[in-house]
Amino acid sequence: MGVLRLELPTDPRWVTIVEKNIEEILTDHAWCEQKAATNAITIITNNSEHQDLVQDLLALAKEEIEHFEQVHAIIIKRGLKLGRERKDPYVNDLYLYMKKSSNGSRVSSLVERLLFSAMIEARSCERFKILSENIKDEELAVFYRELMESEAGHYTTFITYARKYGTGIDVEQRWREWLAYEASIIANYGNQQTIHG
Repeated sequence: MGVLRLELPTDPRWVTIVEKNIEEILTDHAWCEQKAATNAITIITNNSEHQDLVQDLLALAKEEIEHFEQVHAIIIKRGLKLGRERKDPYVNDLYLYMKKSSNGSRVSSLVERLLFSAMIEARSCERFKILSENIKDEELAVFYRELMESEAGHYTTFITYARKYGTGIDVEQRWREWLAYEASIIANYGNQQTIHG
């Protein structure tokens, strides 16, 4: 699927499910943005020796928090409420796939975390594209189009740093494995009013 290389596209009929409960999708989306910011900060905390990585992920974390703020503003404007934080089974499935470094290799741990992050951003970008092209709500169509471009940039950031700091690791082969695994689990999703559901 183009630059993102996703193997299994989202069925556009997922948007019909989403449209039945806009409050739910907006709440879930807001928390996705918060978790993305937290994830970027976690990577910074564990890899602070890489100055360029720290700078770029600080900018990314700020952008994710701005997205949270934007989604929250839409929720308020529409007289809706930001619900409690939602669990994200899709992200949990990806997390379980992430190789935990048995030999204590910080390089391997960093690459895995970056590919995990890139995978989430790639699918989020694809979901935003599907929303922007199919949702009847014009305001949300424009909003998701803008966010789609931003998520594509985040995906590129994570992939670029995995390649840069993945010394001694076949990052391309590992990314192909991530893509195949993601295709195997995303088949179970697409029936919930959530960004990854």
